[in-house]
Amino acid sequence: MMINRQKQLEKYILDHIDEEDPVLTELDRETHLRVLGARMLSGHLQGQVLTMIAKMISPTHILEVGTFTGYSAICLARGLKEGGKLLTIEIDDELESLAKKYFEKAGVLDKIDQRIGSALEIIPTLNEKFDLVFLDADKREYLQYYNLLMDMLDSGAYILADNTLWSGKVLDKPKTDDEQTRGILEFNAAIKNDHRVEKVILPLRDGMTLIRKK
Repeated sequence: MMINRQKQLEKYILDHIDEEDPVLTELDRETHLRVLGARMLSGHLQGQVLTMIAKMISPTHILEVGTFTGYSAICLARGLKEGGKLLTIEIDDELESLAKKYFEKAGVLDKIDQRIGSALEIIPTLNEKFDLVFLDADKREYLQYYNLLMDMLDSGAYILADNTLWSGKVLDKPKTDDEQTRGILEFNAAIKNDHRVEKVILPLRDGMTLIRKK
């Protein structure tokens, strides 16, 4: 009964927010048809939230760690300040052409710098400050991304970290071989105790932590 009511509430929410862009609907469909792990796609509700947050911040430089098929990058790019740029990093080179195709269809290709490779190797080579960062990549490396990025953020910059409730697994002791859950737990604990930032966890989908550098 509770599960059914939750699904009804989710439908109610989607029925009462802006409609999904047809390009994003098409991207969602193609991702589910062609790509393993399609559930990693941000989707309509989270996508709208990302666009709204980006528009509120009005960033000049956005960094995304984990492009996947490009849904979240498109949503974030639509909140960029005029002339702004989004740099997105994806380790899976097989997804590059699919994401690029939809960047072009969405009219944001000129706003996006698409990089393929390990974020842990690419981030240290970047020589710019970011107003907004979206983390949605390997959970085992979240804290490493965070530590690398802190010096690239001015006061007032934001990090959005996705999947920080990790399907509720944060409530239980992780299995010995569950490094992804351990990574999320380690990250959440470090953020909680980092007095350089303000933070709040939103129970949106799989959990999203909003972090603001003081």
